[in-house]
Amino acid sequence: MTQALHSRPDVFDTVVVGAGVMGATTALFLARAGQKVALIDREDMFRAASGVNAGTLTLHMTRAQLIPHAIRGREMWLDSANWLGEDVGALATPGLSMAFTEAEEELLRQRAHVRQEMGAPIEVLSAQEAIRIEPGVNPTLRAAAYCALDGHIPTYRVGGAYARALRQAGVTIIENSPVDAICPVTGGGYDVQMTGRAHPVRGHRIVLSTGAWLEKMLGWLGYDIPIRCLINQLVVTETLPPVMRSVLSIANGLLSLKQFANGSVLIGGGWQGEGNIHQGGTRVIPENLRGNVRLAQHVVPRLNEAQILRVWLGLESETPDAMPLIGALTPDDDAFVVGCVHSGFTSGPYMGRLLAERILGGDPDLGAFDPTRFSSLPPTGTRP
Repeated sequence: MTQALHSRPDVFDTVVVGAGVMGATTALFLARAGQKVALIDREDMFRAASGVNAGTLTLHMTRAQLIPHAIRGREMWLDSANWLGEDVGALATPGLSMAFTEAEEELLRQRAHVRQEMGAPIEVLSAQEAIRIEPGVNPTLRAAAYCALDGHIPTYRVGGAYARALRQAGVTIIENSPVDAICPVTGGGYDVQMTGRAHPVRGHRIVLSTGAWLEKMLGWLGYDIPIRCLINQLVVTETLPPVMRSVLSIANGLLSLKQFANGSVLIGGGWQGEGNIHQGGTRVIPENLRGNVRLAQHVVPRLNEAQILRVWLGLESETPDAMPLIGALTPDDDAFVVGCVHSGFTSGPYMGRLLAERILGGDPDLGAFDPTRFSSLPPTGTRP
């Protein structure tokens, strides 16, 4: 009798696979609503995309359709002391998206216009107006788009804050446990099998929030949705005297710059490294590193004086239309997905909260994010 009981899997109302910002937020709000929740990750929490991204809270680089979600997500980050239980250091600053060439200026004006229509308070400034805001910018600037609702966050502080909030809410956190299979259970629910664990974890429902690993896991449930994985290179400098007060970017998306309170400058912009997430291992592409740093030095010439302290790689996942997947995967509402948001750190907590609302019986508007736009649901009444 004891042996039989011991061999039974742990059973939860919901098992969330993927402990980044969207999965962790979903788990947190479900647990606070009274559900028994498990949160599983292949590594430590916040060690893939959510913990190693540039931490930019921006509307400039957010897809126009996602502007309302990014505004709400930014508000949540700035209010983290109230809903997460800790101030994670989110800083509200203006953002300047800049143009140095005629083509960049045309793109800048186009991007500003479509984002203005979606509610972003963006205005296009002359070069002189922009340089008055940021005197350290290269005077060859042609124009800039200004947004008061930008900012940044030190991502290394976020994982610990989430872990404490999740444990306080009663979530069972299972780290360093890669998921090998997700198997439907007769009578309902799913068994989640993990490397190194003799017995699976069972959920009456599951949530997949694994970013770049979603393509493989969706395939286990019968869905063919291609997911592109970007391996972004990020650079941090030594501490410097103040060289910028805003979040700076270029209209073509190839640069983002911010200076933290300690004086270090983070240089990003999506310049790619290389690697394979399934076989393991990533590496810096030196010529891309040099290109990113030289572009930063062109935009803010005082960065010529800066020494690079560290370079690392962060993952970002995208669907074919660069819009997220959020919603039900089955007509029985026992499997859900959330993830793959370009520049998704800004809107991440809000999107996780929306999915939790949907699972708890609410009716948030998730139509634009329906995963069936790529892969149809099984016939009604069936499960993968």
